[in-house]
Amino acid sequence: MSQEIELKLALAPEGPEQLRRHPRLAALPAADRTLANTYYDTPDGALEAARVALRIRDTGTGRVQTLKTTGSGQGGLSVRGEWEWPIDENRLDLDGLKALAPMQALGDETLAALAPRFATDFARRTWLVEVEQGRIEVALDDGEVQAGGRRATIRELELELKGGDPETLWALAEELAATVPLRPATASKAARGAALGEGQWPLPEAGDDPAALFERAILALDALADSQDSRFKDEARQSLDRLVALGDDRLTSPAATLLAALSHRAAKDDAWLDVAFGQAALALARALYAPA
Repeated sequence: MSQEIELKLALAPEGPEQLRRHPRLAALPAADRTLANTYYDTPDGALEAARVALRIRDTGTGRVQTLKTTGSGQGGLSVRGEWEWPIDENRLDLDGLKALAPMQALGDETLAALAPRFATDFARRTWLVEVEQGRIEVALDDGEVQAGGRRATIRELELELKGGDPETLWALAEELAATVPLRPATASKAARGAALGEGQWPLPEAGDDPAALFERAILALDALADSQDSRFKDEARQSLDRLVALGDDRLTSPAATLLAALSHRAAKDDAWLDVAFGQAALALARALYAPA
């Protein structure tokens, strides 16, 4: 098993092209791939309930089977367990899965009930950024997720730590956010596919915990992007309004910036996701989750 530490960011419609032109990346060699992925679960969603994702990925040159556990994740930053190995055929390697602790915990009945649930297809461009305190793989994913006869756009940026201090993820994200409209995103492609297939995007309760309120707001914006249901914009505003009301000096200013942007734009307009919004969202996430 390897451990994956990454920061996931959603991009505005113009974000991918602006990212490709960013001075930090434009001069670096890039690798391009087209990736077709089929995700598996049981009919009653046992893997999703256990926060486990299972997929077969066709890379164009071979197939890879991957099992991921959600682990800990907040404000776009996630730490996950990952098992990955090549397979010869376009079907699950059940024997390989049986040997893994997450699947052993779910039992043989779950293993026997696994079936395709949804698919994602996207183009991925990657760069390797070397900085003084670490190495980061920058991955731009541009495509779509298909589930239950529905489709949603994939327009994601993932910064994965390949070595060094996790602080470098935040620093690079802030550098990119100076010119590229982006925001932290929490929902994985697997979670997005499951929600799209069901046509349901449940949000967690948050109480008055600042981190939980921000997480709820981000999940609401993820749901807004995939469902196009304006009530999720209202949910994001409500969470941010409660966060501002807590009166924490570190959080009030960036949270108020996000709240104002979401409150002053038309419900069906995504123009709120601009550079200023992204910078405030990253500042808030970093204040909540980055080590002091």
